[in-house]
Amino acid sequence: MKVLVLPVTAFQQNCTVVRCERTGAAAVIDPGGEVERLLAVVAKHDLRIEKILLTHGHLDHVGGAAELRERLGVPIWGPHRADAFWLEGLAAQAALFGMAAVRAFCPDRWLVGGERVAVGAMEFEVLHCPGHTPGHLVFFNRAANWAQVGDVIFAGSIGRTDFPRGDRRQLEESIRGKLFPLGDGVRFVPGHGAQSTFGRERRANPFVADGRYG
Repeated sequence: MKVLVLPVTAFQQNCTVVRCERTGAAAVIDPGGEVERLLAVVAKHDLRIEKILLTHGHLDHVGGAAELRERLGVPIWGPHRADAFWLEGLAAQAALFGMAAVRAFCPDRWLVGGERVAVGAMEFEVLHCPGHTPGHLVFFNRAANWAQVGDVIFAGSIGRTDFPRGDRRQLEESIRGKLFPLGDGVRFVPGHGAQSTFGRERRANPFVADGRYG
């Protein structure tokens, strides 16, 4: 599996492109904006995009999804239906941050925890990890020991829970009950900032490290 991480927009959100080395098929995860730049990367690397995957419904993660769907002619899968209210309110989100209008859209397929998503010969397990948003998903590739975690956890931090329907207790349960058990060696790309591993965060993250739980 080849992974390209492309920070986009003023939010420096990690749009991630995953490519199957065996088949050449690829997917774009969380295209938050800068669609022309993303399309240039697709062309430069001759990527055959099969689908767009969304971790959650916040503007900085989905702002370019509808346009990219139209330009590439591929479906949008995810997030979980519990984030529908975020997608329906995209125009209000854009206005709040003084950004160009982003119209609401509906994904071609909502995803739920326990599903598996194929991209070429690659398979991603879908984990429902609420807390930052109620419908937040994580995409985990067991063969590569790799995950795209969106805004659930970061290197040295965790996702905010002060947005509508955020829940700190749920977020901690998602991290410690669903992500850390995947294994210390799992490397993850967060929604913003540097990559890390679950082991490093389990040992040293000041918000969810083992030492906080006795």
